[in-house]
Amino acid sequence: MGMDDFVEILLVEDNPNDVELTLRALKKNHLANKVLVVTDGAQALDFIFHTGAYAGRGTDNHLKIILLDLKLPKVNGIEVIRKIKSDKETKVIPIIVLTSSEEEKDVTESYGLGVNSYIVKPVDFDKFAKTVADIGLYWLLINKPPVV
Repeated sequence: MGMDDFVEILLVEDNPNDVELTLRALKKNHLANKVLVVTDGAQALDFIFHTGAYAGRGTDNHLKIILLDLKLPKVNGIEVIRKIKSDKETKVIPIIVLTSSEEEKDVTESYGLGVNSYIVKPVDFDKFAKTVADIGLYWLLINKPPVV
């Protein structure tokens, strides 16, 4: 078993600054031990469905949450949500959209496809860090997910 078999948080984000801020906020709250960062929607789908570069990883799914940006290269976030939520094995994984998009169309479509939360990234660093910490604390420690 490799490190990829023990991922609890999948962070799908193509902006290096947002990746750094998110990881820093998770580390500050001791929630970053099992985070995998991928930078586009295709990598996210490969990881989740054990294809491409992740074809050899174990099939036990330890993912507790997916933090997903919508504006991604290769495969956009809406399509990532659509594929995850349409598969019986993966549809129960909580997806938290963490994006800069405030477009009502994105919010409505995301919830329509089954996301668990839609959060617009705060511009202020301290607010961003607190938002990420709150997400991590709730979804990793408080929330009771189904057994998959």
